[in-house]
Amino acid sequence: MLIYILMPVMAFFNSCGKGGSDGPSGTTAPSNLTIAATVATDNSGNVSFTATAQNATRYEYDFGNGVFQTSINGAISYRYPTSGNYTVKVTAKNSGTQSISASTNIVVNVAQSLIWSDEFDAPGAPNSSRWTYDLGNGSDGWGNQELQYYTNRAENVIVEGGLLKIKAIRENYNGSTFTSARLKTQGKFDFKYGKVEVRAKVPAGVGTWAAAWALGSNITTAGWPACGELDIMEHLGREENKVYGTLHYPGHSGGNANGNTRIIQNATSEFHIYSTEWTASSIKILVDGLLIHEVPNSSAIPFNHNFFLILNLAMGGNFGGPVAASVNGGTLEVDYVRVYQ
Repeated sequence: MLIYILMPVMAFFNSCGKGGSDGPSGTTAPSNLTIAATVATDNSGNVSFTATAQNATRYEYDFGNGVFQTSINGAISYRYPTSGNYTVKVTAKNSGTQSISASTNIVVNVAQSLIWSDEFDAPGAPNSSRWTYDLGNGSDGWGNQELQYYTNRAENVIVEGGLLKIKAIRENYNGSTFTSARLKTQGKFDFKYGKVEVRAKVPAGVGTWAAAWALGSNITTAGWPACGELDIMEHLGREENKVYGTLHYPGHSGGNANGNTRIIQNATSEFHIYSTEWTASSIKILVDGLLIHEVPNSSAIPFNHNFFLILNLAMGGNFGGPVAASVNGGTLEVDYVRVYQ
């Protein structure tokens, strides 16, 4: 066990009483606040806290990651979902309006476990217990003026050679000039917080738009962008080797999204690991372990509920741009998708 004990160096009192010792109802201000933290050594993320103060009737905990809880007797346990260095603040209050606060720093190690994956080892159609499809050209509202018609045909999506292959093809199909595929785990698997890894090779060709991303599972009731969108990877053929990592949510959607980019090498000829590390306190988007973008998470943005995963290859559209006349399609190849918590 690792035990952290803090004797407060500074205490902050709120008092309306004469001399600063009594509150408006004659209560005595809390004093002598101490905090003890016991961090489990089994990498579970469990931490037990004990706070004590004279004249306190309740203790409010800020665990340093956007989570808050209250304890009457000062004792409380909390399981951190991810490793990190956390500053834990405790505020001891009396029955009036007076309080005293103190903080302590803890180091938590959490071993993540694989909770869901697809290694794409079984040839043929993608595993129907893991994936379903968006079908059509997005005319019902979910498209971005792209040129493709999404299908579930083997010509557009197949597992072969240990890889998922999403293929865009230039062809006339149901009024569209390209076909492709868009897979999703909606209704099959969703999750709240964790690490996602997608090992993939994106296609070349001006007008291709490959993506690995996630949407809030409440999209059918909340709509977009209120549900939240987390783009783990977007790659445009017109900007080869530039990887986009982006969050969309109210006030930051479409062209005003919250994101950034990173230049890598050989995006279209080699596999890279595109990932996100998502917690209650932050959302990081990375490629090969290198940070693309980080956003502080809080209750003010819609990234604290379940999300499902999406893989797709679009052609053209508002973001993909015009498709070069010489481009007849492309293939997004995915080696695996893994989710850890």
